[in-house]
Amino acid sequence: MAAVGVSTPRRDSEPKVRGTTRFAADAPVAGLLHARLVLAHEAHAMISEIRREAALALEGVVAVLTAADLPLVATGRGRQYEPLAREEVIYAGQPVAMVVAESEARAEDGAELVEVELEPLEPVLDLEAAGRPGAPRARVTGLDDADGSDLGDAHATVSAAGVGQEEELSENVLDTARLSNGDVDAALAGSHVVVSGRFTTPWMYQGYLEPQTATAWLDPDGRLTIWSATQATFSTRDALARLFGLPGERVRVASTPLGGAFGGKLMIIDPLVAAAAVVLRRPVRLVMTRSEDMAAANPAGAEMLSLELGADADGNLTGIRTRVLVDRGATDDFGVESIAAMLSCGSYRWAAHELTALGIATNRVTFGAYRAPTAPPAAFAVESLLDELAGRLEIDPLELRLRNVAGEGDRSPAGPPFPIFGARDCLERLRDHPRWSARGELPDGEGIGVALGWWPGGYEPAAAACRLDADGNLTVITGAADMSGVETGFATIAAEAFGIDPERIRVVTADTSSAPYAGMSGGSKVTYTVGRAVERAAIEARERLFEVASQELEIAPEDLEIVDGAVRPAGVPAKGLAIDELASRILQFGSPHPPVEGHGRVSQPQAPQSAAHLSHVRVDRDTGAVTVLAHVVAQDVGRALNPALVEGQMRGGTVQGLGWALLEQLVHDGHGQLTTGTFVDYAMPTAGTVPAIDTEIVEVPVPEGPYGAKGVGEAPVVAVAGAVANAIAAATGGVRVRELPMTPERVWRALAAHPRPGGAPDRAPQSL
Repeated sequence: MAAVGVSTPRRDSEPKVRGTTRFAADAPVAGLLHARLVLAHEAHAMISEIRREAALALEGVVAVLTAADLPLVATGRGRQYEPLAREEVIYAGQPVAMVVAESEARAEDGAELVEVELEPLEPVLDLEAAGRPGAPRARVTGLDDADGSDLGDAHATVSAAGVGQEEELSENVLDTARLSNGDVDAALAGSHVVVSGRFTTPWMYQGYLEPQTATAWLDPDGRLTIWSATQATFSTRDALARLFGLPGERVRVASTPLGGAFGGKLMIIDPLVAAAAVVLRRPVRLVMTRSEDMAAANPAGAEMLSLELGADADGNLTGIRTRVLVDRGATDDFGVESIAAMLSCGSYRWAAHELTALGIATNRVTFGAYRAPTAPPAAFAVESLLDELAGRLEIDPLELRLRNVAGEGDRSPAGPPFPIFGARDCLERLRDHPRWSARGELPDGEGIGVALGWWPGGYEPAAAACRLDADGNLTVITGAADMSGVETGFATIAAEAFGIDPERIRVVTADTSSAPYAGMSGGSKVTYTVGRAVERAAIEARERLFEVASQELEIAPEDLEIVDGAVRPAGVPAKGLAIDELASRILQFGSPHPPVEGHGRVSQPQAPQSAAHLSHVRVDRDTGAVTVLAHVVAQDVGRALNPALVEGQMRGGTVQGLGWALLEQLVHDGHGQLTTGTFVDYAMPTAGTVPAIDTEIVEVPVPEGPYGAKGVGEAPVVAVAGAVANAIAAATGGVRVRELPMTPERVWRALAAHPRPGGAPDRAPQSL
């Protein structure tokens, strides 16, 4: 029975709809205490005093913990080493104390009674100014600590040759990345057309349903156990062991089903609950409120991108120079400058490139990952300018991209050649789509735009185990966090490899004390890495079963097959043995056969992903409002193991991309205070505003993936904003908005400043 390529519902759909799935905050724990954070109200300040007497006097409050009370033995840079501010507050919303009480309500009451006295310092908020020599420092203490965490680098790894610092910069510049090839000055000087632009993108909140949640306790034997909504169980275990000076086997981390993550759930509150459990010797749970999560978690940082690019008269791309400023906020332990630099030129062939990215500290919330980190800003910028270039050259914008898109063997921006890469196939799918063909027939005020995005792909070693149980079913054991249909995908892979119905596959997500190793669930690599390990484990288990069956049937293993739940000689169904019968013979007292088990282990190269978008919009010139009427996404998925799940990822990524394009932004005022810290103020796409999304699955199999599959979660978000921006320009005669989100006000101001065909602007911008 074929399992791969068949659309089946996600296994976790029904329990989630019925409300029976147990998330991180749902497990009953005897003697549980509840924690509430006390957040700083200044963006930059020194801590003078924390007064906790009133809170401790409140009945039910067990403790008020500050940084000095946490039993951390390791030192280093980054939030995990300073889960509560020690001396200096470096962003508004930074946790400075934690109240632990017998109930959530009492902990909240206690937190309101804690008084934090601060001596304000000048906040560093202007990203560009923060990088200039002589700028005030965003942090004045703790600058000489050891190296930080590698948790944030798990989405993707890029070899960035030529990383260095060749100009005078401020101490707020935490890292730089430079990628270069050829003579960019000469390439641009010899270009027939050169376009340039400056683009800005905002801080972005991941918008998951479940806020940051974790519970910790000490087992009777003293082992520290954490039940956490984390994407990375093994990295969390290793980090906690290091922080508390414990052997790895004395820390056990169990990941719970995730109510969304998108790169945002990595070691934010785990050190806090672990420390409280160690100090108080009782279980402690912390569930962030939504406002706390938005103010004090780790959203994607803002960016400023300056690009200059050219082409010859035939539409061949010549040179590109980019400079990307990444707002790290208060994050100084990891960055994404290498990825930001590499992605800033798109997935195209350039005769020469010079790509620079700087990670700059400001007094804003800690910077983190968000679905394809740095890729949506990069695609917004480069894809907007490619459309301008096509207009200047009078070349079809899709044709320009097809003429220059990179393929297998072409040099990547980081140097090594691209492996198998389906970007061209995605563009061709859009070229043949009826909406692109009909773009010349649209009414006034409507337009269609296209854009191409890509993601290099994450990779980590992974392992999985499969065993045949006495009932004839197969159990798959991994350490991958349960998210995005992981259980369904693994069952499909194991069923195809072993040769049985997916309904006979159990998938178990084990904790770090018993699971085979799995890296972070993110970077579009769970299916590609852990799924490949599952495939190999199931194949090995099948081989072990054939060895047993060959003895029972007295037939060589290579002459056996599995059909309809039975092992039989190839082409001779009458002589088969049911798998459940074989299993019962194997797993019984006195059996001469060893248990049937398989173990899969992998370490693979990156598998780049790409997705092309077509967006059809209507622009209201009187208000600047943009309505997305229809959207098409064509994505190379390698192989669609379960088309229904793949389409779900494509649509979900597209919806988040529409949020990037038109709605979402975390806004800080001139004092560094978050002004969009609730869903009342932070706008996100809703079911009523999202158009029909046409999904075009493109399959360009990769040999290293399970049955040719690659990750699909990151790529669909990347180029949405670029496609919408190009559609707005098409609808308005070339009006460009270079700042995300493209709100009605920003679009209206751009329209007001842009002459109509008669030569006069719509109206004066200041009349708004």
